[in-house]
Amino acid sequence: MRFWRRRTFLVNSVLSALLVGGGAWAYTLLNGDGGGSTGTSTARTGTVAQGTVTASVTASGTVASATTMNHNFVTSGTVTSIKVAVGDKVTKGQVLATVDSTETAASLATAKANLTDAKSALADAKDEFDDDSDQVEQAQRSVTSAQNAYDSAKRAQDGTTLKAGMAGTVTAMNGTVGGSSAGSSSSSGGSGGNSTSSSSGSSAFIVLSDMDKLQVSASVPESDATRLKLKQSAQVTWNALANTTAEGLVTTISPTSTTSGGVTSYPIVISLNTVPTGAKLGQSVSISVVVSKVENVLYVPAAAVKSAGNLKTVTVVNDSGAQETRTVTIGVEGDSYTEIKSGLTAGEKVVIATVTTNSTTNNQFPGGGQFPGGGQIPGGAAGGGGGFR
Repeated sequence: MRFWRRRTFLVNSVLSALLVGGGAWAYTLLNGDGGGSTGTSTARTGTVAQGTVTASVTASGTVASATTMNHNFVTSGTVTSIKVAVGDKVTKGQVLATVDSTETAASLATAKANLTDAKSALADAKDEFDDDSDQVEQAQRSVTSAQNAYDSAKRAQDGTTLKAGMAGTVTAMNGTVGGSSAGSSSSSGGSGGNSTSSSSGSSAFIVLSDMDKLQVSASVPESDATRLKLKQSAQVTWNALANTTAEGLVTTISPTSTTSGGVTSYPIVISLNTVPTGAKLGQSVSISVVVSKVENVLYVPAAAVKSAGNLKTVTVVNDSGAQETRTVTIGVEGDSYTEIKSGLTAGEKVVIATVTTNSTTNNQFPGGGQFPGGGQIPGGAAGGGGGFR
């Protein structure tokens, strides 16, 4: 009995030691004592320099033609020929396609004959009656009606031939030989007997585009739209064409906004000064418009300037390593740098950011991270859950 009491006392003592040791270990782990986490702060600095500061507005855009014209037949009918293909270059007035003109030719012949008869009747009436007589007036009305009928028949006949309203490249076609033309009675035939429009549309029979004058359509956030002005220079970079750029000018800033996904933006147009080799309609590009530029000024990295309302400050590091906060006056806030008008001199070091490096060591008990005695319980029992005897 004395032996078992002695063993029981020993086990209880060991368990108590484990509880106390575990609590101490948890405390030091949570509070960083006894080899926990330590932090070292390091200031990342930059230098006050002198040079050029540029502020830009950037956006993504799509290449389009500056001039696009839709061509549709005035006269409906069966398409008898298409004389061009997508990609062909055409001249103004060139025949693009035709429709069956059998009926329109017959109508025109009838209208021409009726007009000839009406004119002959008017001449007879003038020979027989006074010019202000009812007979002459009636004959004159007949001539006017016949003339109108002839003009209408002539437009219908001319409308069976579709001609190019401009020089350009065929960029779309929505018709086939043997199919029906998309005639439009409300459109003016004009020269060449076709209906034309300056806006593009997928329903047009043939679309011509001027590939020598390209532009870029894009949208910018409202905060950037207020910084843009007409005639500002822009650089356009092609995403799919390696090392391909072109210069351009801002030619349109829409006064009306668009909203998508809760974001308000304004459409803009950049007209290209030149057309790079390989440029095609619909290609995606990146644009950059310089909105502010100053030269030969002091500047610091933009991240070095801190704002508190209208107050601007910069943290300066002196030769001894001490830091000093100074109030500065800024100018142009560029893409990467900020102009400094007063408060700093060239060559001074300024704090861009403070980096804290954490180093963590193992929380250990005496014995190299183990329980006293090298991880074993006094009396020979293993600390990791060994049994008692």
